[in-house]
Amino acid sequence: MPYNASQHEKDILDFWKENDTFQKSIDQRPADNAYVFYDGPPFATGLPHYGHIVGSVMKDVVPRYQTMKGHRVNRVWGWDCHGLPIENIVEKELGTKSKK
Repeated sequence: MPYNASQHEKDILDFWKENDTFQKSIDQRPADNAYVFYDGPPFATGLPHYGHIVGSVMKDVVPRYQTMKGHRVNRVWGWDCHGLPIENIVEKELGTKSKK
């Protein structure tokens, strides 16, 4: 039977999901050796394009590197400078006029 890369990738991803591998990789590191990584919205005002590549790569590389150094790295979605403009865009799209 020929090797099926797509199926093999699916099998690995299913295994990781079923066994909660990512969370276990965080939990096995000591909590007192934390490295906090706040991650803002990836594409604040539009569709992704090639200009987002560097930021996306760094948001992936930095936490992985710190994890390999033995830090417990919880990826946390944070607030950034685009917060209010994005909120305004969403309110406009939803037709929301009240701040309540």
